[in-house]
Amino acid sequence: MLKLVDSHAHIYSEEFKEDQAAAVAKAAEAGVEKIYMPNIDHTSIDAMLETEAAFPGQCIPMMGLHPTYVTKDFERELYLVEEWLNKRPFAAVGECGIDLYWDKTFFPQQQEALKVQLELAKKHNLPIILHTRDSFDETYELVAAAQDGTLRGIFHCFSGTAEQAAKVKELNFLMGIGGVATFKNGGLDKVLPHVALEDLVLETDCPYLAPVPHRGKRNEPAYLPLVLKRVAELMQKTEGEVATITTQNAQNLFKL
Repeated sequence: MLKLVDSHAHIYSEEFKEDQAAAVAKAAEAGVEKIYMPNIDHTSIDAMLETEAAFPGQCIPMMGLHPTYVTKDFERELYLVEEWLNKRPFAAVGECGIDLYWDKTFFPQQQEALKVQLELAKKHNLPIILHTRDSFDETYELVAAAQDGTLRGIFHCFSGTAEQAAKVKELNFLMGIGGVATFKNGGLDKVLPHVALEDLVLETDCPYLAPVPHRGKRNEPAYLPLVLKRVAELMQKTEGEVATITTQNAQNLFKL
């Protein structure tokens, strides 16, 4: 069986309250050996750490502040993020970044929060996981300004252009590819043939963005092979090649 890493999954969320253990077991049966969990804000920490405790070595937490949860008192949230990063190990700083899809009210605060988290990633020598919905250029600008050769991480849920993919590579970051790759008008069919497997990791972003044929339903880590299959088709590689290299990329990034 192919070994896979889900580099971005909210498996601790409410949507898995009834059947979390079954979902994690199903993922393992599908070859998903590791599930990396991005944090949202102070309200998600307990559920995330409880999930880690229930599935040690399998569900691995990150620590950060999600941009759509950045409000006027974001500094308080960031103190908490920093406190946790000083207290115990996490796999990465994240999920953080900029989101201009839902609401632009706190755009300046989102920029400030990202700058702080980029510095935290450098300070703790951790990868950073970037959310860039409707904000690739704005996020890229801040990451490029902070890149001193030590920053590494993932542009999660990448659905940009070939030019943007080249920019991610220049920064020495990876692209997280998920269910969007299976969408008819997702756009990745025009991008993936022009990138290298060395620049990709796979993700589900569950419970969101379920791949076809589950689109519109709850996503889960067990669906990662559907993403793998589509990536292999678009890149004209075998599923084995895609699995081996993307898993290795995730292991190198998270320093397993």
